[in-house]
Amino acid sequence: MPLSDAAPPSLRITLLGTGTSTGVPVLGCDCRVCTSADPHDERLRCACYIEAGPLGILVDAGPDFRQQARRANIERIDAVCFTHHHFDHVAGIDDLRPLFYRNSRPMPCYSSANTAEILRERYAYIFGDNPYPGAARVTLRAVEECFAITSRYDDTGHVNVQPIPMQHGNTPTTGWRFGPFAYLTDAHHIPDESVALLDGVEVIVLDALRARPHPTHFSFDGAVEMARRIGARETYFIHMTHDVLHAEQEARLPDDVHLGYDGLQIEIDSTPAEAPTHTPSDVQSDA
Repeated sequence: MPLSDAAPPSLRITLLGTGTSTGVPVLGCDCRVCTSADPHDERLRCACYIEAGPLGILVDAGPDFRQQARRANIERIDAVCFTHHHFDHVAGIDDLRPLFYRNSRPMPCYSSANTAEILRERYAYIFGDNPYPGAARVTLRAVEECFAITSRYDDTGHVNVQPIPMQHGNTPTTGWRFGPFAYLTDAHHIPDESVALLDGVEVIVLDALRARPHPTHFSFDGAVEMARRIGARETYFIHMTHDVLHAEQEARLPDDVHLGYDGLQIEIDSTPAEAPTHTPSDVQSDA
């Protein structure tokens, strides 16, 4: 879609999941985080839902997507942006099917060319030349430059989106910038050219696995350093393991850096002077 010169819409971001690939609690684990009574310590696999004016945009559809969509009462998705092809970020693709029962228009899915190639091979029954009857009507679009997402429902509304190339070990991943907001998960390195694409961003959601170093994810120290390089007004960490007790780690972070949690909502007004707000009451558990 062509870019629009109109002012960006106000955004409401819902963190659908903030956990690492195993989720938290980890199966069979009785550590203090996995047995914590604090709902902040229950983390589904990472995904994000963005309401940009009338549009609904999903970032990643992992194995917990159906549960996440029910919790968040998601009824509309105009497009999906995939960060990369790993199981914990794409395994819920088929759960998009019910969104086509009332609206049969195809849903664009955006990713890097590398991710698109792998998804076409891995999910040939959805993305292949002869898709399975009844499969989700999703179409893959490889993107490298800024593009616009428009409505799948009534051809109104738009939001410009900037892909942000990152590195996750040996795997290239894509962060996504939506005007004043950027979602940057599964990375241990963000090159200078990509940091430049984040100039002026107000709020970021950033990969931060745990305190100890890891070869393919930012540690907390590395994520704080990256947050300082980017210079956003507020930063929220995601993709945490069961090494991270929410209340304990939150108290150690700088005032403008927070741990994300499942159900957290962040609102960003389209007026630059407005500070982002978040809603602590949005914590959700399986109870």
